Formats: sequence, C-alpha cells, structure tokens
Amino acid sequence: MSNVTFQREIEVRHKVDVLVAGGGPAGVAAAVTAARQGARVFLAEAASCLGGMGTIAMVPAFMQFTDGENFLAAGIGEEILHKMWQYGGKVKGSEYSIKAEALKRVYDDIVTEAGVDFALQTQMIAVEAADGRVNYAVFAAKSGIFAVKAKVYVDGTGDGDLCAWAGADFEKGDGNGKMMAGTLCSLWGNIDWSHVKRPDGRRLEDAFRDKVFTNEDRHLPGMWQVGRTLGGGNIGHTYGVDATDERSLTRSLVWGRKSLLEYEKYYREYLNGFEDMELAATGALLGIRESRRILGDYCMVLDDFQKRADFEDEIGRYSYPVDVHASDASKESYSKFEKDFTSLRYKKGESYGIPYRILTPKGLSNVLVAGRCVSCDRYIQASIRVMPGCYITGQAAGAAAAIAAERNTDTRGFDVRELQLRLKRLGAFLPNFKG
Repeated sequence: MSNVTFQREIEVRHKVDVLVAGGGPAGVAAAVTAARQGARVFLAEAASCLGGMGTIAMVPAFMQFTDGENFLAAGIGEEILHKMWQYGGKVKGSEYSIKAEALKRVYDDIVTEAGVDFALQTQMIAVEAADGRVNYAVFAAKSGIFAVKAKVYVDGTGDGDLCAWAGADFEKGDGNGKMMAGTLCSLWGNIDWSHVKRPDGRRLEDAFRDKVFTNEDRHLPGMWQVGRTLGGGNIGHTYGVDATDERSLTRSLVWGRKSLLEYEKYYREYLNGFEDMELAATGALLGIRESRRILGDYCMVLDDFQKRADFEDEIGRYSYPVDVHASDASKESYSKFEKDFTSLRYKKGESYGIPYRILTPKGLSNVLVAGRCVSCDRYIQASIRVMPGCYITGQAAGAAAAIAAERNTDTRGFDVRELQLRLKRLGAFLPNFKG
C-alpha cells in the first residue's frame, strides 16, 4: 500500500465555547443543554437530519424512560418525548414507539430554539490534539473542508471517533473483539394490528424447518406499531459488523436489505395480521448497538448494575436491563442472551447511578463523551446505550461543557456539586443529591 501526503490550509470557520460532534440523541441533548446554559455551541451532524438511531436508522422505539416509579431520563429526555407526542408522534397503546418524522421535527425545533448553530451533512474527518488537549476538529461539507476550534469538545458520534482520533484509549467488543450484531431497521405498511399476536418469534422454528431463512437467528425483537397500519421493524441481525470499518458497514447494509425479503415471507406466511404487509423503507443508517467504549476516569462494570450502585458524582440514574445481542446466530449464543436479559434486570423502582467520571476520557482535558460509547464494560453498555440513557449522559455532558467553558477550565476543573446542582435545576433525576 502506498501513501500520499495531503496538506492544505483551511479556514477556522467556527470559534465556539462547545463543539458537539454528532447529532444523535446524546449529541442533541448535549448541544441544547450547553446552549441553554449560555454557551456558544456548534453541532455537526454527518447525515441529513438529527436523531441518529431513532430517525435516520429508523429504530422504532425508545425503550424505557422510567423505572416504573420515577422518570429517569428527566429534563431534556422528558421534554423530547412529550414534544414528539405533541407533534402527533404518539401511538395509541404504545407510548414509546417512534414516529420518525415527528421526532425529526422535534430535534430541528429544540436545537433551533436553544440557539444552537448546527450543520447537517457535515462529516468530521480529523482531530488535532497535543498534550492531552484537542486544539480543533476538521470537517468536510459541500462547501469544502474547514476547522472548528472550541474550548470544550463533546463526542456524540456514537463510535467515540473524536476521542479515539484524539488519542483516547478504548475497548471494542468481547475478549475476542466480537461485537453485538447490528440491525437494519425498516418501515412496513398494511399491517392489521387488530389481529397481531406476540411474540413475533413464536413460529421461527417452523420457518427454519421450511428453510425460509439463510441464518437460523432465534432472536427476533419484533415489529412495533408506529402508525394506524404501520410497523417499525427491529427485525434481523447483521452479524460481524464493525461500525468503525466502512467495508464492514457496506457488507452489513447490503445483507440487511437482502435479508428483509426472508422476514417479509416469514411475517406474511406464518403470523396473523401481516398477510398484506409491504416494505415501505429501510433505514439510511445501520442500527448499531456496539462499537468503541472510551476508557474514562471510571469504568462502570456489571457489579455496579448488580448492586444498584450509588456514586458521589452521580449525574443521573438508569434501569434498562442488560441487553447484549449475540455476535452470532448459534443456539448457544441465543441461550446466553436469553439468560442475561431475563436475569439481569430490575424490579420496579430500582436503578443504577451514572457517575460523571464515565464522561471524562482518560488523558484528555477538554473532551467529554456521551451516548453509547461512554466508559463502561459490555454489560453496562448494553443497558445505557438506548436512547433514554443517551439523553441522560448527553444532558450531563452539555451542562459540564458549559461550566468548563464558562470558567475557562478543563472538564475536571470544577466542583461536581455545581454540575449536579445545574442538572437538578434542569429537571434531572438525582435523588441522592442533597445540595
């Protein structure tokens, strides 16, 4: 393989207090929160809309916002959910379903009203850092290549790109490097929901005997009602995907589109209510569950989940079960998933604390990370990665970034109690904070 030197002088187009790379749920929460705290914020998103998994990737549901008693994703998360309902996005009998077009408009409005300067179709392509400090990030857009200089940088890329490119350490996958399978989510029409029964996987063994599927994948999360006759499909897995490798993503997207023909046959011929369904669309982005996990000042682990951990530097609490999707389609892998998913879960009212230290990457002084790539092991990542969890860590990262920018200090240069107080005023669920 040969190399070339690519060098040019580029414009520093934005000088801001806070740069947020990535406009998914964590990135939006961070940008809006920082802007509402008075920070000058630039938010860059590579795709054509904000929202990441819930919009571009067409993931059909949020997962839980509460522990059954308390609203855990309080503050920005609760605001976004209720705005989506106000925008016509509430589905009768399925309050956490996502109507993607309504959610897109919520994100557009919430960042605009907060005064966030944001650009879509703007891809981060490089990070310049020295001595543990990011100096600027480089982006490519239709107008060309430009740099953004900020006091504080928030990594909301989902894959930890900004942190990794700045030199932060990270982990990926299990001990063998294998990661959870992805899913190419989809939108289906002409479903008769009055005749639909659960679970969707109840006839899979029959379909396996009839050779309907290329892979005998026993894990079928299923179809969510997202409209009167519409269904959002969290169906099928793309095994072996690495979200940090464009070739791997390409193979998975191609396979995902092809595999939906098999699921269409299964739903139509084996399940009631789906006889006349038809595919309307697939996600423009692959549904990714796992890639990099950035190593921070603290790494949350399974023991924290099991003991319902409390932390002095708590910035929120969450309660979604451990949901480690298998990395292959074997019976053994599915059995392990079932065991973990049914046993590693909480009773009503239980939750685990989220410490600020999982947002501060080791070795980087002016960078925060939020979303599915915060500092944790695979078990915690499999819980905190869903959208309400991203709202919690994004809100905290935005508030912390605003404080650091305001004080001209690094991300560890202020009393965490001030952060907790600001989060409390923003509506965050912090039952252990008595300040």
